Amino acid sequence: MTSHPDATRTSYDTVATDYAELLRDQLENKPLDRAMLAAFADHVRAGGGGPVADLDCGPGRVTAHLEALGLDAFGIDLSPGMVAVARRDHPHLRFEVGSMTALDSIKDDSLAGALAWYSTVHTPVDELPLFFSEFHRVLAPGGHLLLAFKVGDEHVHLDHAYGHDLDLDVHRFPPERVAELLRAAGFVEVARLVREAEAPEKTAQAFILARKPEASSS
Repeated sequence: MTSHPDATRTSYDTVATDYAELLRDQLENKPLDRAMLAAFADHVRAGGGGPVADLDCGPGRVTAHLEALGLDAFGIDLSPGMVAVARRDHPHLRFEVGSMTALDSIKDDSLAGALAWYSTVHTPVDELPLFFSEFHRVLAPGGHLLLAFKVGDEHVHLDHAYGHDLDLDVHRFPPERVAELLRAAGFVEVARLVREAEAPEKTAQAFILARKPEASSS
């Protein structure tokens, strides 16, 4: 859910097919992005493994990458159009429609990992606690969360992208502010990476790996 969920859903329904094609091979040229995904997968496996949710999974390309890394991954997205493309392109994986602020199909403490790969870019920073609280709820104690987001403190409005007219606000966040909100939601930061922009990106990109603490034995 974002401040304008209907506009976001409609925009991604509109661009789903072209978006999937344009970004299909994007990870191949981003070694640092792949390294963070690999580190996330290593931590999940080291913790014993279990189900991993790719939240706002889009057309499922990163979900499939997680599966290739040995994770039991499935995807959830706000856009039925994106889910349809994900199911078409990756029929052996599970995808469902849902909102990141109300993951009703996921039980408390049930996930070994959660990925939010640029999933919060359409959300103002003051709404991130809603997301982080829900991520914390569904992760098992010891489970890991990986966030990817654009660095900055402003937002831009997109009215045309991926060959289509649309209506999207794209928000950028200061990494320290995101880390602070994660701590407030009960997470422990494990690692942080900020890399410079690579064309056609306009800003630096940030990745934060965090963990839900083990339940206290006291």
